[in-house]
Amino acid sequence: MGLVEGKIAIVTGGGANIGEACAKLLADHGAAVAIADINEEGAQRVAAEIGDVGGKAIGLKVDLGDEANIAAMVAAVVDKFGRIDILHNNAANTAAAQMTRDGSLVEMEPEVWDAAFDINVRGTMLVTKHVVPHMIAAGGGSIINTGSGVSLLGDVLNPAYSASKAAVNALTRNTATQFGRANIRCNAILPGLVLSPVARAQMTEEQLGMIQRHVLLPRASVANDIAGAVLWLASDLASFVTGQIISADGGIVHHQPHYADMLDMFAATQAQQ
Repeated sequence: MGLVEGKIAIVTGGGANIGEACAKLLADHGAAVAIADINEEGAQRVAAEIGDVGGKAIGLKVDLGDEANIAAMVAAVVDKFGRIDILHNNAANTAAAQMTRDGSLVEMEPEVWDAAFDINVRGTMLVTKHVVPHMIAAGGGSIINTGSGVSLLGDVLNPAYSASKAAVNALTRNTATQFGRANIRCNAILPGLVLSPVARAQMTEEQLGMIQRHVLLPRASVANDIAGAVLWLASDLASFVTGQIISADGGIVHHQPHYADMLDMFAATQAQQ
């Protein structure tokens, strides 16, 4: 028996990277999974790969900027499987065209700011809005939002993305508070840099080394690290966990400067004396 045996799950942004890993792990543990993604081809591919190993999955196209489209996606899942027990709000606007324009606040174009909030916050809210009534009808459920470690920090880049993910943290707590008595739990997982093939291809060895020096564990994060945390929160093992903002980043945002950096600072000070 898997940890979510017989449960029905929706994973938004499930057609690649973190969402794909989460969808596959939930399916491995017995859930029937609806993979919802703006990239229908990716959603269908992941669903087919789950089916090839004996799991249950469907792939659906969804545009999180369109409430009618979200409502239709949720209705299609209920029509296919009868209920919804798990929602993983994973989708976000991380398109290169968006992220490269999300830079200095004094140069911020309002449409770039709005595009981040439209998908990352409004889209997450709308999927939750349309799923919660079905969870109530089923006797409860678990909602897991994908946040980001940058929601807890200041950074020199991507203020729209960071602010939108901070809003997801607030939305998570409000969802947990509003629907806890209906036996609906809501938590957020905050990844750091997840070394997907796409992310790795865009980074130099120097950039990777700089980030890795701030991770307390001796390796970089991969998508399955996040999937394991999502599976736990979706399962009854976390049945009394709600309203939590949980970092799954190898400790990158929760420590004093790394020992290696302290050594470099000490060496620089000695060289100046």
